[in-house]
Amino acid sequence: MVIKKVTDYEELSKKGAQFIAAQIIMKPNCVLGLATGGSPVGTYQRLIKAYQDGSISFKDITSVNLDEYKGLDGTHPQSYRYFMNTNLFDHVDIVKENTYLPDGLEPDSEKACTDYEAIIDGVGGIDLQLLGLGHNGHIGFNEPNTVFEKNTHCVELTQSTIDANTRYFNSSDEVPRQAYTMGYRGILSAKKILVLVSGSAKASILAQVVNGPITPEVPASILQLHPDVTIIADAEAAALL
Repeated sequence: MVIKKVTDYEELSKKGAQFIAAQIIMKPNCVLGLATGGSPVGTYQRLIKAYQDGSISFKDITSVNLDEYKGLDGTHPQSYRYFMNTNLFDHVDIVKENTYLPDGLEPDSEKACTDYEAIIDGVGGIDLQLLGLGHNGHIGFNEPNTVFEKNTHCVELTQSTIDANTRYFNSSDEVPRQAYTMGYRGILSAKKILVLVSGSAKASILAQVVNGPITPEVPASILQLHPDVTIIADAEAAALL
């Protein structure tokens, strides 16, 4: 596990984009595992600029996202499909048919999860998985639990996650209570993992992830087992390391 400490969110975004751009340059048809939330937005903005400058192209890229809210259509402003379109896909030359997220409108949870597992296997493996870190240590929507869930599954969101996501909705009542998320098999099968962590609110949980025991009660602690993890953390997030 490599930890890169940077000054602030701007530098974090710059380093994150450079890391992903290097992967694209080395393997133009690579499979990117992508994430949503506040942490990667600056990185996506810099990747868009790199595309506009002609430094990189997404035309041969395949992407698989970590998760999607159950019950939200891809055109809903708070769906993760909408997030990816507006924050990255609509601004680069990626082929939308090669971008995958769990089907939030599939009411049959077992079918939705089985179908997404088939997609993950079908793309031939993830070359680089991008992750953020939740306040309770979740990655994707893999919440604190008594076990590590292996495959894509339907999650009952914890109150802390609902509270954290309320800022994106008009009220907490509008936040979906369930989501489909990639399991640990999909995440840990990636050849490389990049984690972006920003802000003082993440300092305590980041210290637990890096230095604490490996436990499903701190989901991201399982990253200690992966052979190629890079964490980029700003000064506030890295304060307790």
